Order: sequence, then C-alpha cells, then structure tokens
Amino acid sequence: MFTLPESKINDFFKLIASKEDLYIPVDNNSGKADFTAWKEGVELSKALKTVRSAKDFFFPKAENLVNLRMEGKHVEVEDPRKDLKDFVVFGVRACDAKSFEIVDAVYLHMDPVDSYYKNRRDHGTVITLACTDPAKTCFCAAYKIDAAVPGGDVSAWLCDGTFYFEANTDKGKALLESAKSLFAEGSDDKVKKQQEETRKKCAATPFANLDLSKWKGKDMLKIFNSPMWEKLSESCLGCGTCTYVCPTCMCFDIRDFDAGENGVKQFRCWDSCMYSDFTQMAAANPRLTQKERFRQRFMHKLVYYPMAHEDNWQCVGCGRCLENCPIHMNIVKVVKTYNEMPADGGNAQ
Repeated sequence: MFTLPESKINDFFKLIASKEDLYIPVDNNSGKADFTAWKEGVELSKALKTVRSAKDFFFPKAENLVNLRMEGKHVEVEDPRKDLKDFVVFGVRACDAKSFEIVDAVYLHMDPVDSYYKNRRDHGTVITLACTDPAKTCFCAAYKIDAAVPGGDVSAWLCDGTFYFEANTDKGKALLESAKSLFAEGSDDKVKKQQEETRKKCAATPFANLDLSKWKGKDMLKIFNSPMWEKLSESCLGCGTCTYVCPTCMCFDIRDFDAGENGVKQFRCWDSCMYSDFTQMAAANPRLTQKERFRQRFMHKLVYYPMAHEDNWQCVGCGRCLENCPIHMNIVKVVKTYNEMPADGGNAQ
C-alpha cells in the first residue's frame, strides 16, 4: 500500500494537475464543500461530503450534445465529445462511488449505450476517500455499502496524518504508478483499524438499520395503491431539490436553441420527476397531481429500479435529501411510513 504524508498531498495534486484536470472538494462561502478545479493555493476540504455529488462529472447538469450549422441545403454537424480531456476526481465518498454503478447500469449496460456518459466515464479517474465520521443523516449501511472501503479507481484513507492509497483498476494503477516517486510503501495496519472504527460508527447511525424488507417487486401494486402517498405528498412543494442533490437521479430533457448565424445547439439538462411538466406530452400529462409525481420518485428508487436491476436499490443513503429538503420529506420517512402500515398496505376498504 502506498503512503504519503498529509502535508505533501498538494505535491500529489500538483503532479496530477500537470497532466490532466483535477477536481477536489473545497470549502465554499457557505461553509459547505463543492468539487472545484485544483490549482496552487486551493486546499482540500475536510467536509464529509459535497453539496452535489461527483455524478456531475459524468452526467453534468447541462451538456451540449451536438452543434448544427446550415449553409443553404448543407448541414454541418459538429460533435462536442471530441473536446473532452482526461480528468481526475479526488475525495469521492463510498456512497457517491456506489452511485456510479447505479447510473452505469442504465447508461452503460443497457441498449442503447449513452455514448456521452460513456465518453466521460472513459476519460475520468475516480480517487475515493474513506469516511471516518459519518453524519446522523448518513444511512449507507442500510444498503450494505461499506464506507470504510470506498472503491473507485483508487481508494484512499487518511489515518493519523498519512494518506494510504490502493489501486482497484488499471486506470488507478497507472495513476499511482505515475506518482510513485512521491510515495513510500507502508503497512495497512492503521487502515484496518480505522475501517473497524468507521464500520462501528456507521452501524450506530440513526437509520443504519432502516427496514427495507417490505419494499419488494411482488408487492408493487399494494405499495402503489397505498393511501400513504396522498398524505405524504400533501406537504411536498414539488421544488425538485431532492432530485438535484441526489447522486442516483438520472432523468433529463433535451432542448434545441438558436445559436445565431444559421446555427442550432442541441443540449440536454437535468429534469425532475417532481415537476408538473416532467411527463407533459402533446396529447396529455399522465401525472397530473403532486401525489402521482411524488409516488413516482420513490417507487422508482425502491421498487421499479430494483425489479429491473437484480434487486439493487436506486439509493445509496448519502443523506443529501434529508439535509436539503425544505419541508423535511425524504426517502427515510417514506420507507418508515409504509413499514408502519398494516399488512395490506392500508388498502383495506
């Protein structure tokens, strides 16, 4: 296992940034952290997690898909994917690293492959950083995610003033090999001790034992028709905050706009199932009420996605929706409410 004194982490960052773009968590003006391009003088944040997840690097909030320019009857097509450079994201937590697998299952492992997403995944290298002090809103343990073994192309641990690095993929091995002159070889004893402590802390968080046993595909209609949706959705503002901070939401819209001088740009941007026009079509909108839109979000996370993807949940327990919803409505509250319903899901007449 490679080691590096914490005091020399900027040397590591400088070496990476000399070859490709590097992004790290940096404190913002509100006291929270955002992923920011590293440069001299920029310091790594000690915050547990960023406001938005690292999903942004692979599925950005807005992305140009194609540029079109017309000259008479001739149409010139420009593909913006060719302009993407290699990049590294440092400090990704285990929950966000797991979210990549969830999005990959849809955009990489189903037909057709999303070539824009794949292009970014191919160009990006992820260095994760193990958690040591989970927040009360964290519940990754409920989904069997090990915060002490964060995954990614390279896993990193910060123990007693020393960073420890371990490569998990060929990209990770190549990156560490390129910085080998900075590293020393070290024992993983301190890492193992930290892992044990982190797992104990995660197991002690308030929602670590969230009971998901009732959320099964065979009970889809019972859950769908539960009266709880009416009650829970009454307070929902439909603001979409939960979808924009969620690392596993992946819905988008595609728009064209006039770029001037006979040019057209087509781009896609994030969309939210909580918005009233999300399913608007020329003829009608199949989800006219907030209840229907609210239900769709959580049914997708807890029922539809697991049914389609080998019982894997579309939630990683990062806690961002718990922290950011203005009326404190979140997936934990939905799960708990249904768990307290009678065996028939509250559908008895």
